Amino acid sequence: MVKEGEAVSSVTLSVKGLKKRIGKRDIIKGIDFELRSGEVFGFLGPNGAGKTTTIRMLVGLIRPTEGSIHICGKNVATDFTGAMSNLGCIVENPELYPFLSGWENLRHFARMLRGVGEDRIMEVVELVGLEARIHDRVKTYSLGMRQRLGIAQAMLGDPKVLILDEPTNGLDPSGIREMRKFIRSLAEEQGLSVLVSSHLLSEIQLMCDRVAIISKGQVLHTESVKTLLARQETLIWKVSPYEKGKEILERLTESVKEDGNYLITPYEDNEVGVWNQKLVEAGVTVQEMNHKLPTLEDLFLEMTGGESIG
Repeated sequence: MVKEGEAVSSVTLSVKGLKKRIGKRDIIKGIDFELRSGEVFGFLGPNGAGKTTTIRMLVGLIRPTEGSIHICGKNVATDFTGAMSNLGCIVENPELYPFLSGWENLRHFARMLRGVGEDRIMEVVELVGLEARIHDRVKTYSLGMRQRLGIAQAMLGDPKVLILDEPTNGLDPSGIREMRKFIRSLAEEQGLSVLVSSHLLSEIQLMCDRVAIISKGQVLHTESVKTLLARQETLIWKVSPYEKGKEILERLTESVKEDGNYLITPYEDNEVGVWNQKLVEAGVTVQEMNHKLPTLEDLFLEMTGGESIG
């Protein structure tokens, strides 16, 4: 897992100045971000934001109009085979043969890859935890098991970067928790870089180290989830008399907002006690003081101007 402040020494996916123009319309308007070894990276955007178009460019399904994509240092445009040898992906749903067993599916796909034998197939089966059911027909698998088999397929070639488009789509709450734990283990125990596209903001908040928020073909923000949320921490005050309390807080901090009978200020850990003391000394009663940490959904709606996720 990538730790806060850790030096960037192992960039596995680098996207710079990525653009896609279709006709006269700019779909992607210049996207930049990087993935590092051992991290789960969230990719969030409302419908029509350019999320799927970007992923299709990353995996080589469509060509960018401008910009570059490097996977483990290899340029997708000039060394496509070398770049793709380090990439595994599931775009939308895993493509599987339901009347074959899980093992037969993996063996079929392994034939398309150089040097992938039965030892490697068994490794990925164990990695995704399907040993007990791998010889059953895929049509008998639950949706979560099919997702795991799809990830096993994507990992046959021992990639360094794994791209998963909506990996929890259609899963029940238990399946979502299981998939979240599994994806985290791929990063923490296997050292993979995992890019996860999802509309489940709460899951991205729990699963990812960093997140890129994309809207209208542009990345609005890329940062660690922890730092992103910490910057938006607030204090909610209920004071009496209200106007006097507001006046004092406005002298102490630049940003004071009103919400009904409450005052909202930024949360500054070293200043909270001082502000409270100043209010009391001025004869203002602090009736309530609540520390609020926003959710990723709050920030997403704020950054995208209220666009819905999808």
